[in-house]
Amino acid sequence: MNTQRGLPFPLGATPTAGGTNFAVASEIAEAVEVCLFDADGAERRVELPERTAHVWHGHLPGVGPGQRYGLRVHGPWAPAQGLRCNPAKLLLDPQATAIDGEVRWGQEVFGHDFDAPGQANPLDSAPNMPKCVVTERGFDWGDDTPPRTPLDETIVYETHVKGFTMRHPDIPEEIRGTYAAMGHPAVTDYLADLGVSAVELLPVHHFVHDSHLLEKGLRNYWGYNSIGFLAPHGGYSSSGTSGNQVREFKQMVKDLHAAGLEVILDVVYNHTAEGNHLGPTLSMKGIDNPAYYRLVDEDRAHYFDTTGTGNSFNVRHPVALRLVLDSLRYWVTEMHVDGFRFDLATTLTRQSGYEDIHSSFLTLVHQDPVLAPVKMIAEPWDIAGYQLGGFPARWSEWNGKYRDCVRDFWRGADGTLGELALRISGSADIYASDRRVPTASINFVTAHDGFTLADLTAYNDKHNEGNEEDNNDGESYNRSWNCGAEGPTDDPDVLDLRERQRRNLLGTLLLSAGVPMLSGGDEIGRSQLGNNNAYCQDNELSWYDWENIDKDLLAFTKEAIALRRANHALRPREYLGGAEGGPAQMVLYRPDGKQMKAEDWQDPNARALMVALDGRQIEDADGETSSDRFLLLLNAHYEPVRFRIPPGRATWAPVLTTGPVDRSPRTAGRRTVNIAGRSFLLLHSS
Repeated sequence: MNTQRGLPFPLGATPTAGGTNFAVASEIAEAVEVCLFDADGAERRVELPERTAHVWHGHLPGVGPGQRYGLRVHGPWAPAQGLRCNPAKLLLDPQATAIDGEVRWGQEVFGHDFDAPGQANPLDSAPNMPKCVVTERGFDWGDDTPPRTPLDETIVYETHVKGFTMRHPDIPEEIRGTYAAMGHPAVTDYLADLGVSAVELLPVHHFVHDSHLLEKGLRNYWGYNSIGFLAPHGGYSSSGTSGNQVREFKQMVKDLHAAGLEVILDVVYNHTAEGNHLGPTLSMKGIDNPAYYRLVDEDRAHYFDTTGTGNSFNVRHPVALRLVLDSLRYWVTEMHVDGFRFDLATTLTRQSGYEDIHSSFLTLVHQDPVLAPVKMIAEPWDIAGYQLGGFPARWSEWNGKYRDCVRDFWRGADGTLGELALRISGSADIYASDRRVPTASINFVTAHDGFTLADLTAYNDKHNEGNEEDNNDGESYNRSWNCGAEGPTDDPDVLDLRERQRRNLLGTLLLSAGVPMLSGGDEIGRSQLGNNNAYCQDNELSWYDWENIDKDLLAFTKEAIALRRANHALRPREYLGGAEGGPAQMVLYRPDGKQMKAEDWQDPNARALMVALDGRQIEDADGETSSDRFLLLLNAHYEPVRFRIPPGRATWAPVLTTGPVDRSPRTAGRRTVNIAGRSFLLLHSS
């Protein structure tokens, strides 16, 4: 092959009119080979002829889209110094935009002593490794337009490409579990009818199924084991993995956009599937280990780990940081996604071991014009630190304190009323001091990690035996309450209470200031039978059961979402205050109709609260003001509580309740109302 010099940028494999340009970044490499594979698996190696600023590059004539390839990197093998180059290893290109195949586990792909060059009969890993694919960037986006839904109007639906679609009866069987299924009208119509504005997809970057799971007959279902930051996971493609997965993903985004739905990706940049010093060599570990991974300063053979996975991605280094930023820009410009939720985002902010709001990663994201229009959501912790409230104003954050407080309140824990008021009003105690607004808080009660909503009200303890870890995995303290019986029961009183509690939790979420996130399937009563760590359950335990749904809970969820979307007072853009002239007013009352005072918040037995929301000062996008006012009456006591309505309005109409339904208006002559135990009532006056 008449290899040409090519260009050092962009990195990865870039098709041209006459071939493909390859560029690979490595400061430590002594030579880099591109390995081309034909349909029978035969390999042809071509050395990249040029090196510019630590980037090895070359143009290969005649190579085009669909070509399967990998890399071999020649360089130092000195694990004690953190150097792990070995040309016997076929490696994935970190910038690959498509990956074909899965890892076939065995010693051929691992990165320990038997990988050392010069060992007797070093094993070639090519037959056991997936291959990168050169992809065509072109796609007919037509009139696709990002919805760009404002944060105060956003309702996030966290879901899983396979789990949502695998058992859906209205989706053709041959595409279930795929991107094509996620863009099917059965999905888009359902989500649009539900009323959510965005789908947040669990990881769709190409990931690896862990060897220890496969040995047990399990699989990595959640996908938090990335190895390709620019490649859509091939296992979710119905049209093949020779590049077709890229087109299929784009079509899914286009279909979701056409339904008015944004697409947010749950991204895992904090670590990769290569693990620690005993883990496999699949890609970056063999290209430039010290550049891509944080190594222990005193012992370069080992990895600095704040993720619990064996390694932490080295975003302090320009090579690793560029890969993350290239990936983000690629998914926005080429794949048209609308935002990102960053798994263990605190790891990405660590400069010298500590979280830093002025870290290189946060600074580069902040100034990047490509990323400016899209949503940025942080999971603001890792295993070494909790950074809730510590991200810049550009970001929203998963609010773990909201989750914990709302769970505690409705299960009847002592001393929760004061914090509940803070959480449902947007968590000003966390965000307001930095002049952030309620939409900095991503409110959630459940997520993929933990109990489903149904299980939160049906189990006191986790039941993870199916994970084959002796029930030692998963969170043991869940702030859950089984309502009187552990797991399935026929007791009508227990079942009635569980149904009411599910509505209480969902309703509180959807009536709170901030950005609500629903865990997919909660609205239909999805259960995982008490498994609160179903990361390895790629089966019917995790897949949504569309044949057996809670239709009443679904109807309630739709009603609550519609109320939120229709009323600005229920989704304020600023923190609500009691002073005249504020953007909106919030007043907190005791059940007797008197305003809450400092001593009232200290009562550990107080479990009832009335929240008045006055939206008269809220303007919509057209400049029109709202005159809506709401009263939210919350009762977490097990007994009924009589509330006295504050004076000031003639008529109140019930619009949402989790207790006995009474739709009659309450006039000025009827100033009290009984709220059943463990229920709430929302009243409206216009």
